[in-house]
Amino acid sequence: MTAAAAVARRRRYAAVTAAIVVVALGAAVVGVTTGSFQASLGDVASVFSGGADARTSVVVLGLRVPRVLAALLIGTALGLAGAVFQTLARNPLASPDIVGFTAGSATGALVGLIVVAPTASPAAGAWMGGLLTVAVVMLIARSVGVSRERTILAGIALSMLLAAVNDYLLTRAPIEIARNADQWLHGSLAATSMDDVVLLIASIGILSLVLVLRCRDLRALELGDDTARSLGVRTPRVRLVLLVVAALLTGTATAVSGPIGFIALAAPQLARRLFGTSGIPLLGSALTGATVLVIADVVAQRALAPLQIPVGLLTGVVGGAYLFWIVARSRR
Repeated sequence: MTAAAAVARRRRYAAVTAAIVVVALGAAVVGVTTGSFQASLGDVASVFSGGADARTSVVVLGLRVPRVLAALLIGTALGLAGAVFQTLARNPLASPDIVGFTAGSATGALVGLIVVAPTASPAAGAWMGGLLTVAVVMLIARSVGVSRERTILAGIALSMLLAAVNDYLLTRAPIEIARNADQWLHGSLAATSMDDVVLLIASIGILSLVLVLRCRDLRALELGDDTARSLGVRTPRVRLVLLVVAALLTGTATAVSGPIGFIALAAPQLARRLFGTSGIPLLGSALTGATVLVIADVVAQRALAPLQIPVGLLTGVVGGAYLFWIVARSRR
């Protein structure tokens, strides 16, 4: 690559990053200020300065700000998880919601809520469910001969099985718990709080640091296992670490919002096209995932107002259309 091409690529990266951040901030402002209760930017500023009335403070600081922040953070986590999966598998269909890790995290959270402790946080169960799903998928793939295609097929099969398990758990739960869990399974940000935001910040911050430290190894694995080994990468260990990090990112997001499809699937591919990189950019995937989810949540809240639909239903519809587009594009 010539020096001029490198400069042009850096400029494009910076310009696209700035544009995505502006769009995300714009969607966040819309999410905080609009709705059945209108709040101007001045009202929002007065909330943070302590000069707003009680109603405005409750709506803005108690409901809308946590929801917007959670959407940005969950989108970041899913974008990063999808980028790791697709880079390791070198397949645009490799994402947590396709290969079963999202369903596994949901199963773990449901077991925690319904069987273990109904009043406890579902985070621990979601993390354990995601990690166990990683282990099961890898064992299945190894038993039939390790390949990227077999790993994805094993994950899809396990995802279908876990979906049935989730439905069974709902039938055995008390009515009130089952009703809340059913809404959670559709992927909703309506009940998020600042405690959830703190959990997301802490978890995603630690896991992102691990990805930064392993970024060079991830880029090497993108070139293939043989090339990575020639560069000194311990491929089995690094691959396992990266899969665990991606599973924990998925579990963290699922614990707060429930399973939300499409984001982890599409964000890495959208980022690759927007940023014009040969591989999948981690930062670009995180920013794209955050922006897509916060926009989707605003649309889910406002499109059929006063009725609000779970954001997971909206992203699921868009994700189905995206998969059809991939199939049509692959035939061409």
